[in-house]
Amino acid sequence: MKSIIFMGTPQFAVPILQSLIQNPDYNVEAVVTQPDRRTGRKHNLTMSPVKKVAVENEIAVFQPEKISGSEEMAQLIALHADLIVTAAFGQFLPMKLINSVKLAAVNVHGSLLPKYRGGAPVQYAIMNGESETGITIIYMVKKMDAGKMLAQRKIKIEATDDVGSMFEKLSILGRNLLNETLPKLIAGELAGVEQDEEKVTFAPNIKPEEEQVDFRQSAKLVDAKVRALRPFPVSFVILNGLRTKLWQVTPLDQTTDLLPGQVVEKTKHKLLIATGKNGVVRLDRVQPAGKPQMDITDYLNGSQEAFYEGEQVIKL
Repeated sequence: MKSIIFMGTPQFAVPILQSLIQNPDYNVEAVVTQPDRRTGRKHNLTMSPVKKVAVENEIAVFQPEKISGSEEMAQLIALHADLIVTAAFGQFLPMKLINSVKLAAVNVHGSLLPKYRGGAPVQYAIMNGESETGITIIYMVKKMDAGKMLAQRKIKIEATDDVGSMFEKLSILGRNLLNETLPKLIAGELAGVEQDEEKVTFAPNIKPEEEQVDFRQSAKLVDAKVRALRPFPVSFVILNGLRTKLWQVTPLDQTTDLLPGQVVEKTKHKLLIATGKNGVVRLDRVQPAGKPQMDITDYLNGSQEAFYEGEQVIKL
């Protein structure tokens, strides 16, 4: 039985952790996750999804705000585990910790490396209009997501997928691929393949100012941006001077000579907006600041704006 230190935080990591716990060949000795955070309107202190699984299974939990140089790191090194497995942990691991395990430290990464190294690979794959993404299992090294690749598997990004649905699909894909890969790694059958540095792209964490949708892009990329940030943190535009979240839009198979951000058509139940490259999107579900999300019919019925054709309603 091989001992494992598991590191992860969001729901994406839960199926991966659960499969390790259920496998009689492994003993998950410790789980490392981000500290409890205050969430929701009431700011209740909430444990991460990974911590909930660890607590339910009576596994020791470590939650350093910063693992490097922490007391928790010294305790983890003292475990002399066989493996470290990480999945969306959210922190860099010091080499001292990586080198402390007997066999290897591996990461379940949500992209087809060397594309999209970084903390938001799924978001960028959708945002950039990729047709596929996947899981890559790599050795952990000092450089971010740059280790040798042990295994990789692709999955299609459907036109209706958002980051929430892709996380669900990728977590299962990652679980299955890890289950296939670890026995080969333990048996010494995998040397790993170097990543092609000339093909590296990056996917840094999304900054708040990057959540705004640029209607100068094509209709398809406007839709992709909305889906890439749904259900969290949710994209937005400045619509008639008010910050408004976009929950759902539909790129239409039609063109317009109007400028990006101008009204193409407005009825009681429909609001079409011009985008870049002469495209058009239909706003389907929005959320004005301070209000709940609503479908476009309810929004238009409650709006005091007339929305005239050709009117510039979205700030660029």
